[in-house]
This record gives sequence, structure tokens and C-alpha cells, in this order.
Amino acid sequence: MLKTVKEVMTTHPVCVTLQDNIYEVAVKMRDADTGVIPVVDSTDRETLIGIITDRDLVIRGYAQKHSGSTSVETVMTKGITAVSESTSVDEAADLMASKQIRRIPVVNGKKLIGIVSLGDLAVKNIFADEAADALTDISQQHLH
Repeated sequence: MLKTVKEVMTTHPVCVTLQDNIYEVAVKMRDADTGVIPVVDSTDRETLIGIITDRDLVIRGYAQKHSGSTSVETVMTKGITAVSESTSVDEAADLMASKQIRRIPVVNGKKLIGIVSLGDLAVKNIFADEAADALTDISQQHLH
């Protein structure tokens, strides 16, 4: 039987809302030792509306000379690729490879319930060939 994303995902990821600023995002990344922070609706703190990577902070934030008080909305990615908890690990790996992303939010409807990374796939000893290929492709892109 195929393993699903639910079996390997990180539940209750650290999140921010549109009321936070990019300095607060950077501190949360440091404290949680993560390179990605989902952005959720401030009213229910569950509805996924965006995502911010460490690269977003650098490219759209500091490299554009935005200060730490800049709003989250300025640097976040809105058109998010997400999966459901019943998505197979292989499907998630294929999606990450095709989109050239290392992490993907897990949702139930629009509610954020977790996040899964290529590392999660590796650590759980179910490292699909697709995930290995995706990681190789993504890593090679960042070396050039």
C-alpha cells in the first residue's frame, strides 16, 4: 500500500498572518529552524492564503531594500501548490519535482493541516525515486 502524505507530514507548522512583518517571519524561521512559513488568515488562523520561503525574504524583501517592518504580503507567494493528506508520497514527490519546490503545504479544503518536505520523504525511508530526482534537479539549479 502506498504511503500517504499524512504519514510523513509535519503537523502544526509555525505560521504567520498578514498582520505580521517580515522581521517576525525571519525570527520564526530561525526559532523553528525552518526555511518556510505558511501564511494563514488572521481571523481563523487555519485558512492557507500564502507561503514565505527564506528565499522570498531575501529576493523580494531585503534585496528590494524593504525594511523588517514590511508586511508579509509584500514577499509572500500567493498561488500556492498544496496537497491533501490522502495524496500519495510518490504523487507529492512528482509534484515537487515538476514545480521545482522543496516543501508543500498539506490542506483539508482550504485549512492548513501540515507541511511536507523532500527531507520528510527521505527521513522516513520512503525516499521515492522522484523525490531524489527532484532534490538533485533543485540543488543543481541553485549551484549555477
